[in-house]
Amino acid sequence: MKKPRYLINQPDHYMADPSAHVFNGKIYIYPSHDVEAGIPENDNGDHFDMRDYHVFSMEDIDGEVIDHGVVLSVKDIPWAGRQLWDSDVAEKDGKYYLYFSLKDKNDVFHIGVATSHRPEGPFVAESNHIPGSYSIDPCAFTDEDGACYLYFGGLWGGQLQRYRNNKAIECGHEPADDEPALCGKVAKLSENMLGFAEEPRDVLIVDKDGTPLKAGDHDRRFFEASWMHKYNEKYYFSYSTGNTHFLCYAIGDNPYGPFVYQGVILTPVVGWTTHHSIVEIKGKWYLFHHDSVPSGGRTWLRSMKVVELEYNDDGTIKTIDGGAE
Repeated sequence: MKKPRYLINQPDHYMADPSAHVFNGKIYIYPSHDVEAGIPENDNGDHFDMRDYHVFSMEDIDGEVIDHGVVLSVKDIPWAGRQLWDSDVAEKDGKYYLYFSLKDKNDVFHIGVATSHRPEGPFVAESNHIPGSYSIDPCAFTDEDGACYLYFGGLWGGQLQRYRNNKAIECGHEPADDEPALCGKVAKLSENMLGFAEEPRDVLIVDKDGTPLKAGDHDRRFFEASWMHKYNEKYYFSYSTGNTHFLCYAIGDNPYGPFVYQGVILTPVVGWTTHHSIVEIKGKWYLFHHDSVPSGGRTWLRSMKVVELEYNDDGTIKTIDGGAE
């Protein structure tokens, strides 16, 4: 198993949550941009006060990483409040759609959309967020039939616990430990890629007996960082367990699931947790993620990494060492 390597080596230039795609034969990476905001660390994530996005590209996996600079800023988003968190990009008919997490002026997270005619941007934001969207961490997955789905959701600072059945509740809370865990969400996108074509559905993760994972099962239950990829006609939903710091995955037969839990992709990294993407490049698969080693373990100043991802003969994924002791 190969060891992860850092993608960029620039002092005080921290990027996290790398979403990687291949567009027009080139690798593009869409990360969030960490800054030293001077805000004390807390469970609501206020210290993650990101304010813009950069786009990076490579001709091949071992090639030079090109920084295309700032492609979207908080100040250019009409409905913006603060905290420009994780994003992802999809392409349709030669147009590129950047889906991003951002708090509105009432400090409520929603998912916004910005568009460009080039994968490297710059991107222009729509005047408002996606109607009916909430929480964080969008992942855009385009299936072989051309249908595009948006996965999203994150607990704690990601505010997912404040919703039930796509409606805000008065007092946000997680279920009791012996109750089913809160699920990430998925919705098919509209034809114009600017909104949901349906009400978001639960991304249900079950054990091998078909029982939904419990809220108290912190080593396996969903916390944040949805990603979807397809391998050998199976749908792989991967995610972070948050406070236990694993990247896990579950396999289903369609984009909606249910998904059967399989195991750990990446053991804990240095830093509070990690956020990832999985992409096939020239016949090989790669895991893009981040850790906080270059910043001396400061969880809010993270650096992007990549490592080859390998499958076993039965389609399960070989576990990668994240590097934390």
